[in-house]
Amino acid sequence: MKFLSTKRRRRRALVLFIIIALLAIYLNRAYAHIYNEIGHVALRSSDHVGTYMIKVQTTNQDTRHPIVYTALGDSLTAGVGVKQYQESYPYLLAQDLAQAGQPIILKDRAIPGERTAGLIAKLLPRAIKDQPQLITVLIGVNDIHGNISAKVFQQNYNIILKQLTNKTKAQIYVINLPYIGSDRLVLPPYNYLLAARTQEFNRIIKRLAQQYSVHYIDLYTPTVSLFKSSGKFYAADSFHPSAFGYRLWAKIIYDHLHY
Repeated sequence: MKFLSTKRRRRRALVLFIIIALLAIYLNRAYAHIYNEIGHVALRSSDHVGTYMIKVQTTNQDTRHPIVYTALGDSLTAGVGVKQYQESYPYLLAQDLAQAGQPIILKDRAIPGERTAGLIAKLLPRAIKDQPQLITVLIGVNDIHGNISAKVFQQNYNIILKQLTNKTKAQIYVINLPYIGSDRLVLPPYNYLLAARTQEFNRIIKRLAQQYSVHYIDLYTPTVSLFKSSGKFYAADSFHPSAFGYRLWAKIIYDHLHY
């Protein structure tokens, strides 16, 4: 009887080991799948050049000075996912603003793959030098995927808002992080982890927006259900938005502007 009991324990231990090994393999493959797919498609940045003058033709000559709008961010602000920067959300937003008749000078300050630390080092000085009247900030997705801690993210985001509020007179709109990564790309349990981390970072962004008295735009809530599924809102890599996706973002952001 003792021999049979020992044999059963060994068999159970072997079954448990096999289950754990298979689970570990799945988790590894599911994680690698995200970045393998993005890398395989290898979307390039749209043809953005940094600065655009955007105005609507009117019968009367408009003599008002242009509004300088600086868009700070990563690949989502650089327009990765579309062929022309004119389909990106900053350009579409600038077009919507220009419909009122006042010209807009759009300065794109975005680098694909950038994190908050890189934005501080490379892009923040340029944004301050622009001395814009309007700034949007959308940064943090790469911090999440780069396993940057919430504490470090908060420290970096604090620096960004402190410098922008102290060194510019712009109206500042911080845009919280959207959920991006379709069900074809982000498999369980990473979809749940991504959602949890995104919401955690968004709570940080909201607290800091309140602390610095800047405008906070919730892009996550109205788009999360749409962007969890593959479809027309995604580009070919199922991670970056398509022209449909950026148009939706631009509309949501524009509807929350008080400019």
